[in-house]
Amino acid sequence: MRVLIISDSHGDGDRLKRIAEEVAADHIIHCGDFSTDAEELPSRPMTVVQGNCDWEDKPLEDWWEKEGVRFFVTHGHRHQVKSSFLPLRYRAEETGAQVACFGHSHVPVCEQSGNILLINPGSITMPREFPQPTYAVLERSGNKDVDVTFYNPQGEVVRERGGTFTLPGKEV
Repeated sequence: MRVLIISDSHGDGDRLKRIAEEVAADHIIHCGDFSTDAEELPSRPMTVVQGNCDWEDKPLEDWWEKEGVRFFVTHGHRHQVKSSFLPLRYRAEETGAQVACFGHSHVPVCEQSGNILLINPGSITMPREFPQPTYAVLERSGNKDVDVTFYNPQGEVVRERGGTFTLPGKEV
């Protein structure tokens, strides 16, 4: 399983499509603020949520599951992610997710919070509190392990974020 996690592309559909093509993931998760018409999104298997800057009618929350790993996807503005991850974590736990993907802050995050792996891929166009734009790729690396690697839009690894994480609960 290889999942591209991306957020806050803010109208740069060409960059989004190029990254989606280069990563060649099994699935794409876009955590909102794509800020384009929906038909301008990559034509690949995707889970897309509406961000606070989107006008397209997309769900505010969604879920996707593969190989026993359940992803909770939201933009994060309704979960106050700029001040605390606790509301996001609780909502993800309520949905039975092991991974919570979110955006909104434009700050790349990858950390375990209780039983939930929190991933904010950052922004591919307008990074904040980080020196470069980023996106993330999650890959299954073991029975319960996943590897999360962050990249800049040129496809170079961003070593300051990511790692290998053991997902609690279900066997993957």
